Amino acid sequence: MPELPEVETARRTLEQLIVGKTIADITVRWHKIIKFDEGTEAFIERLKGQTFRSVGRKGKFLLFYLDGDVIVSHLRMEGKFSVKPETEPDDKHTHVIFQLTNGEQLRYNDVRKFGTMHLFNEGQENDAPPLTLVGPEPFDESFTLDYFKEKVQKSSRMIKNILLDQTVVAGLGNIYVDETLFKASVHPERRGASVTDMELVRIQQAAAETLLEAVEKGGSTIRSYVNSQGKIGSFQNELQVYSQQGTPCPNCGREIIKIKVGGRGTHLCTSCQQ
Repeated sequence: MPELPEVETARRTLEQLIVGKTIADITVRWHKIIKFDEGTEAFIERLKGQTFRSVGRKGKFLLFYLDGDVIVSHLRMEGKFSVKPETEPDDKHTHVIFQLTNGEQLRYNDVRKFGTMHLFNEGQENDAPPLTLVGPEPFDESFTLDYFKEKVQKSSRMIKNILLDQTVVAGLGNIYVDETLFKASVHPERRGASVTDMELVRIQQAAAETLLEAVEKGGSTIRSYVNSQGKIGSFQNELQVYSQQGTPCPNCGREIIKIKVGGRGTHLCTSCQQ
């Protein structure tokens, strides 16, 4: 699943490719992707003739700002946007096509069809789900130690599951939670109530540092993820524990292991993360 660094990389790429371009028409082949109360046809008619003004992001959501509306899109497991000439054939996994007036197409491709697109009047996108359910990002000013303590130290959940909860902290997924907890020297199965203030500070710092570094390297390419220009990121080459089971810990040399935490594959060093 694309996490914050991958979505930010897609945002930066798309902003270069579509800003200033106008929608001539929209083809929707899988209607469940469109989450608009008035239906798919109303979604299409409302957006025709509008021009992309900017591309934003909140957590793992992409925000397409047009003349008066905002498309809020979540890529889920395997969603990808790309910009192609209209003459280039698409494939069976291309489910939404924004035909642009310059002869290009903004295509949404999703093998699993789990992605979503909501539509709001600009200025109202943060007043209703899904964005009202998104917590602060690790580098937001609102992600204070007091906020973090309230969410973690009163919880009996395991710290990994807390960090994966997008209502608590936005943008972290399986890859970056494993990397964050390793850097912070915290075992993923620790209960929130047992995590100390000092450990929370380390987790905050490690999460922000990990995500920012991953953004600079274009994200991690795990399995089939590529960015909006078909290019792969390089942060997977920097991963210290995720997918590194069986290799020596870069800190102490003990073998990295893989366990299940909340049904998710989890990578750690049992020496550094006791």
